[in-house]
Amino acid sequence: MYFALLDLSDAITDFMNRGGPVLWVIGMLLLVKWSLIFERVWYLHSTHAKKVKQTLAVWAGRSDTRSWRAQQIRNMMVSEISLDLKSTMPIIETLVVVCPLLGLMGTVTGMIEVFYVMALTGGGDAKSMAGGVSKATIPTMAGMVGALSGIFASNWLKSRIDRDLELLEDHMA
Repeated sequence: MYFALLDLSDAITDFMNRGGPVLWVIGMLLLVKWSLIFERVWYLHSTHAKKVKQTLAVWAGRSDTRSWRAQQIRNMMVSEISLDLKSTMPIIETLVVVCPLLGLMGTVTGMIEVFYVMALTGGGDAKSMAGGVSKATIPTMAGMVGALSGIFASNWLKSRIDRDLELLEDHMA
């Protein structure tokens, strides 16, 4: 087990080094993005449920739920829950967008490095050029994988948040 973990660690380190410094930045952003996504999932299943119960209890305890003032209080309660639910969604969505752009930047810098080496050596060795191009495209692949996985998670979170807010509004109607 220990040697398998060491082999996995070496493989990951080798892959990250082949992709260049941009790949490390993408890796850190993915770590932050997935931490925020898991935090939102945890929040939905723990703190949010408690806040909804408290809000519904406060609303049910009101004697006036039909007047204009009561509706404004209802809107404020729903807005507070909405702000809490959506607090980190802009950061998650930004990280989803930034990942492929960083991958593209890594590829461009890698291609510049390949062309520089070609200019120094004369560019006659197609095998080494193909290896350099292959290395340069690793950050794009990593950025795209990070963005695609983030899109699915982000959309799931958004639909779940929208559904929960609609349910809250329906229960407070």
